[in-house]
Amino acid sequence: MIFDRVKSLDAILATAEKKSLTRTLGAFQLTMLGIGGIIGTGIFVLTAEAAQKAGPGMMVSFVIAAVVCAVAALCYAELASMVPVSGSAYTYTYAVMGELLAWMVGWALVLEYAVAAGAVSVGWSGYFVGLLENMAGISLPDAYTLGPSQGGIINLPAMIIALLVTGLLVLGTTESAFVNSILVVVKITALAAFVVLAIPAMNMENFEPFAPLGFAGISAAAASIFFAYVGFDAVSTAAEETKNPQRNVPIGLIGSLAICTVFYLLVASGVVGGVGAQPIMDEAGKGLAPGSTELTAACKEIGDAAVVCSKEALAWTLREIGWPQIGNLLGLAAGLALPSVILMMMFGQTRIFFVMSRDGLLPNVFSRIHPKFNTPYVITIMTGVFVAAFAAFFPVGALADISNSGTLFAFAMVGIAVMVLRRKDPDRKRPFRTPLVYVVAPVAIVGCLYLFFSLSNYTKLLFVIWAAIGLVVYFLYSRSRSHVGRGVVDVHEDDAGIPPPPIPPIS
Repeated sequence: MIFDRVKSLDAILATAEKKSLTRTLGAFQLTMLGIGGIIGTGIFVLTAEAAQKAGPGMMVSFVIAAVVCAVAALCYAELASMVPVSGSAYTYTYAVMGELLAWMVGWALVLEYAVAAGAVSVGWSGYFVGLLENMAGISLPDAYTLGPSQGGIINLPAMIIALLVTGLLVLGTTESAFVNSILVVVKITALAAFVVLAIPAMNMENFEPFAPLGFAGISAAAASIFFAYVGFDAVSTAAEETKNPQRNVPIGLIGSLAICTVFYLLVASGVVGGVGAQPIMDEAGKGLAPGSTELTAACKEIGDAAVVCSKEALAWTLREIGWPQIGNLLGLAAGLALPSVILMMMFGQTRIFFVMSRDGLLPNVFSRIHPKFNTPYVITIMTGVFVAAFAAFFPVGALADISNSGTLFAFAMVGIAVMVLRRKDPDRKRPFRTPLVYVVAPVAIVGCLYLFFSLSNYTKLLFVIWAAIGLVVYFLYSRSRSHVGRGVVDVHEDDAGIPPPPIPPIS
């Protein structure tokens, strides 16, 4: 039951040939897409969340999250180079451990991508609102810029940006990647300026006490900060639209992760050393939960005079250390650049559903391609509507943690898949081989489990509920309509004597 219905790698590649997306992306574009997916809300916004959970100890949290992502990236790189089709962890699991586990991974990836896109939309909203207030003197009412848990009604800016990005994705992959590359340059420039200005203003006394909430706080912050790195795996979902994927996908995965890790540590050092990062405690000496009404009330009492209260942490830091105009410009850069992260998250989500639909596990309409733009427009629009709803009503920290739960499950499955496939199919060509796979993959699995159990009990409960809903959908709908279950297994076009269909160009 659990490990049946394995779809062979040959069948997966043949399916992609029959109903494929156009290959237009190179190594540079993939690296830019990876950086665009990684650098975003995690560093621009969740720095404040991490500080509230761990204080200056969040420096260690960034390292822990980076190590887990690095070993997971090596596993991803091998599988992505072997199976250069859309689908990411879902596709790899289908080929190795069967349809049920593949469905659960694909279902979990909804949390990773769609919920994450909502989180980034909320992060963008914080910078947008702060920018209007500090540069234009326009104060928008909290009722329309905050979700209900923070005393508002609806976060309209977050909802609007999600819908705008949806429209861009419908237009086409090449156009989206071009816009993303421009935004990535803006984002890196802004972070570089922050590092240059904040590092000289560091005061080492701000690092004490280093871990006010102990290692438990550092672990909790690492589980949240993990969100700052997860965009790298969206590169693998673009494998089917990549030229020479065996070479370019590993470059995009590992290159983007390495560049972003260096930035993160430098930026975090600037925040801690420049303005301090001590959490706000309750009377019992426990840290208040980020995004809670208690923390919101405490921040109002002190006039938001702490980085843990800021919804635009980096811009706020620059203003506090004497660079108010540069802080405003950084806020502007974040406002321009964060949509690139929303774009990548939604890009990944639509491609996962596209492949699941192509396998018969979701309705065929989900894999319908637009006749002019050559993009999966139906699922793109549906995803955009759900992302806008998440962004409108939930705080950024809660969305990030929920997203992480699905991501960590998927990453652990990839670690298992790469080892199983080494045993099941040792002779298959591997353009990129994970070094020390029987050390790296177990470390990735254990690391993912460690971060998962460091999440809040509320988040873990939501993940279990989401997984249960997924099982109901699978057994009531997907299992009976699965192409593999019905014996509809594709073969290579050449073997079938059928010429491949022409691929229309992207308009």
